[in-house]
Amino acid sequence: MTTIEQLRYDGTEQLELQKRIDDSKALAVETAPVQAQPLKFRHELKYYINFHQYFIIRQRLSSFMARDKHAGPTGEYHIRSLYFDDAENKALADKQGGLRDRSKYRIRIYNVSDSIIHFEKKIKKDEYIAKVKTSLTRAEADAIIAGDFDCLNVPSNPLRAELHKEMSQRLLRPKVIVDYVREPFINVHGNVRITFDKQLRTGLYSTDLFNPNLSTINTLDDNQIILEVKFDEYLPYHIRDALQLEGLIRQSASKYVMCRKFLKLNSWEDQ
Repeated sequence: MTTIEQLRYDGTEQLELQKRIDDSKALAVETAPVQAQPLKFRHELKYYINFHQYFIIRQRLSSFMARDKHAGPTGEYHIRSLYFDDAENKALADKQGGLRDRSKYRIRIYNVSDSIIHFEKKIKKDEYIAKVKTSLTRAEADAIIAGDFDCLNVPSNPLRAELHKEMSQRLLRPKVIVDYVREPFINVHGNVRITFDKQLRTGLYSTDLFNPNLSTINTLDDNQIILEVKFDEYLPYHIRDALQLEGLIRQSASKYVMCRKFLKLNSWEDQ
C-alpha cells in the first residue's frame, strides 16, 4: 500500500533527478566548444605598378567592372589598420622568412571613422588567403589599444577568445599603423575584386588609430601603386586579358612589413 509519505518521497526524488538531468544538459551546452565558421580561401596576387600602367589598367577595367558601393565620389576610400604582433614579432619573422602558412592580426577602420571597426585575422596558406573578423565598439578598440583586453574574453566568440589568448600568453600588442587609399573594382563572376592601393604611409611608433591628424610618412615611391587581384575559383579571361598580368612582375607586397621596416628593433640596424 502506497502512503502519502511515499508519494511525497517519490515525487521529491523524481524532481531532484530531473533537476540533475537538466543541470547536466545545461553544463554540456555551456562547456561544448564553439565551432568557428568554415574559412573561405581565395587567390590573392600582388603587383607593383607605376602610374602609367595604373591609368591604362583602370581605363580598361572601368568599361566592364563595377565600382565598390562603399567608395566615395572619386571611387576611393581610405583604409587605416593598426597591426599587432607578439613579443617575438612572429608575424614579421614569418613573412620575412617566407613561411607559406602564417597569419597576422589588425584593427581596421575606414575613412578615419569609428562607425565601422573590425578586429581581423588574415590567414595565408600556400597561395591562398582567408580572413575572419569581429566587430568592435569604439570603447573596446580604445581599451585594447591601451592594453586592456578583457572585452575579448568571450568563449562563445572563437576569434575574440583566440585574440584574448594571444594577448595573454604571447603578449600580442599593437605595433604599427598602415595607412593608404584604395580604389576598388568588383565583378560578381568569380567574386573578383581588383584594388589599386595608393599613398601607402606609416604612422611610425604611434598607435593613435582614430587621430585624423596623425603624422605619417611615405613608405613607397610616389610613382608606385600596389595592384591586388583577388578571386575565388577562377579569374575570368576578359579580366585577365585586361590586366595583362603576364607583363607585370608579381611581388610579395606586405604593407605590414613595408611599414615595420621604419621601426628599428636593434641598434645594429643603423650600421
